[in-house]
Amino acid sequence: MPRRETEKGRFAYEGLDRVIHEKARLALLTALLSFPKGLPFSELKRLCGLTDGNLSRHLAVLQEDGLIAIDKRLEENRPLTTCRITSPGRKRFSDYLKVLERLVDDAGKASAGLSVRDSGRANP
Repeated sequence: MPRRETEKGRFAYEGLDRVIHEKARLALLTALLSFPKGLPFSELKRLCGLTDGNLSRHLAVLQEDGLIAIDKRLEENRPLTTCRITSPGRKRFSDYLKVLERLVDDAGKASAGLSVRDSGRANP
C-alpha cells in the first residue's frame, strides 16, 4: 500500500475549520462571499434562515475569529448593522474549501469503489 494512504491522519482533514464548518456559519460566510461589500443584518437573517439571536451569536463567533467585520451605524436615524467578510476570512474560507473538496473527492472515489491512490494527484 502506498505510504500516503497509510500516513497517520490521512483522513483527518485537519483543515476542516470548526469555526467555519458549523452549518449556519458556513451559510453566513458563503452569503458574505457572494456580496463582498457586505449585507445588512436583516438580509443575512433572511438569506440564511436564522433568528435574530441565532444570527447574532454566529456573527459574534465569526467576528471574534477575524473572519468578518461588523459595522454598526445610524442611517436615517435607524440602526443599521452591516456585515462583510474580511480579507483573512476570505483566505481562510478558501483554504477550508480546498480541504472540503479533497474530502468530497475522496468520498466520491470510495463510494465508487476506487482507492484514493487512483486519483493521480498527491495530497497536500
